[in-house]
Amino acid sequence: MDINKEIITEKIKRIIKYIATFFKWLLLSGLTAIVCGGAGCLFHILIEQATALREEHTFILYFLPLGGVAIVAMYHLFKLENIDGTNYVIRSIRKDGEVPFRMAPGILISTVITHFLGGSAGREGAALQLGGSLGSSLGRIFRLDDKDMHVMVLCGMSAVFTALFGTPLTAVIFVMEVISVGVIYYSAIMPCVFSSVFAYFLTLILNIHPVSYMLDNVPEIGAESLLQTMGLGIVFAPASILLCLSLSKGSELLGKIFKNDYVRAFAGGMAIILLTLAVGNQEYNGSGMNIVDNAVLNGSARPEAFILKILFTVITLGCGFKGGEIVPTFFVGATLGCTLAPLIGMDAGFGAALGLVGVFCGATNAPLASLILSIELFGVKGLPYFAIICSTCFMLSGYFSLYKSQIIVYDKLKAIFINRNTK
Repeated sequence: MDINKEIITEKIKRIIKYIATFFKWLLLSGLTAIVCGGAGCLFHILIEQATALREEHTFILYFLPLGGVAIVAMYHLFKLENIDGTNYVIRSIRKDGEVPFRMAPGILISTVITHFLGGSAGREGAALQLGGSLGSSLGRIFRLDDKDMHVMVLCGMSAVFTALFGTPLTAVIFVMEVISVGVIYYSAIMPCVFSSVFAYFLTLILNIHPVSYMLDNVPEIGAESLLQTMGLGIVFAPASILLCLSLSKGSELLGKIFKNDYVRAFAGGMAIILLTLAVGNQEYNGSGMNIVDNAVLNGSARPEAFILKILFTVITLGCGFKGGEIVPTFFVGATLGCTLAPLIGMDAGFGAALGLVGVFCGATNAPLASLILSIELFGVKGLPYFAIICSTCFMLSGYFSLYKSQIIVYDKLKAIFINRNTK
């Protein structure tokens, strides 16, 4: 009788623990969505307004070198010069979950400056830093332990990513998958989903529209179309490697050429101005989402666009300007896919969609998030093709990544535990 009593008591305690944990994370997720989602919405609005002003007054580009100097000065003032952005956040999730609060205003202000003055960068990578910083700060306020701090950082990243791009499920899977390839923190699913969905609801209230496309020319499933898709994937994988190597090696090279941070930022700003004048337009400044839209919706892109975007982005980020790497990845993939698809008899717009997802997958090593991204952006109509692209690009992209703190836990070719950093 006593044994049965003990068993029943233990079961009751366990049920209470589950319920208490659920409501704890429900409360924390809601708070995270308000704080981080709100910050993400503000970030989104500021980026949109900054971009609109620059496009209306193109002379603003000529202030880019001074903006670079200002960003370097601010990072020195905030003592952020030795913090390597998203890589720092990724490392913190595997350690103590501590991300300094000063990182949030630093990345927000500097990214807005970069976009306003015409640097070539994205915003979602910056969102990971903003969300990680704010999530970690909330965790400290509530005095959470190390394990819960990890989850709070992931919640913050999910909420801000969602607020900026309007893809709540991609945000959840991406932030959990990108940390350690082969291992997902399943305990973070409920908190991250709630944070992300609540943040998405906040964007709808504020009338911030999510990014989505309607694909009209998805081919019927057949041997030819499947082989065409596989062929594109085989090209997109090395394209993602080229992008990752260009960003990492380019940054190292620029650091060796220009030892002084201020000189490097000023020189980088001047280089972007000269390159812009050389190409004769500002298509490669800012995030370039309008070029991505044109490639997917109209099937139109310059053949050299993906190379020029890589060059502009390498100089911008390598010289000290701030922003994300994800939208440039979309740009590279969409324009490359748009260019290659007609050569093998596939619709250019659909090729752009495949390229966007494929290069993103290869550059981040996040195949599940990439597949969810394809659904949230393009619907389910072409899902088998996107699945082929994601699996092909994931395998053939090797150990390269946009994030050097990312760890490949299990080998991509065999079920072998390797636990090594990406290149």
